Amino acid sequence: MKHVLGSVLFVGLMAGCAGNPALHTESSTSAIHAAEVIGASEVPRASFHLQLAKEALARANDLAEKGEKDEAASQLLRAEADAELAILLSQEHTEKVEATEAMERVRQLRNYNR
Repeated sequence: MKHVLGSVLFVGLMAGCAGNPALHTESSTSAIHAAEVIGASEVPRASFHLQLAKEALARANDLAEKGEKDEAASQLLRAEADAELAILLSQEHTEKVEATEAMERVRQLRNYNR
């Protein structure tokens, strides 16, 4: 299992660096991928920040190609922050849905026992 995980991480890191070796996109691309995997695109507020993250990553790549490394690095930080926010918003939504479902089950049990 460790070998598979290591291989997946290595491939992900290489994919993040493929476009521009000088631009370290690993953290941003990993955060974006994680947000996509947990379903952030299905939660409106999370989806918005996921889209912002993708746009910031694209801007970072464009800026890096133009040699504007400081601006590119700033956009990468923004991309990562937006992706992480998308993750948190998605998790919050999931927790609210689960709590609502649990409360409904409690109501049903109370009504059943009456």
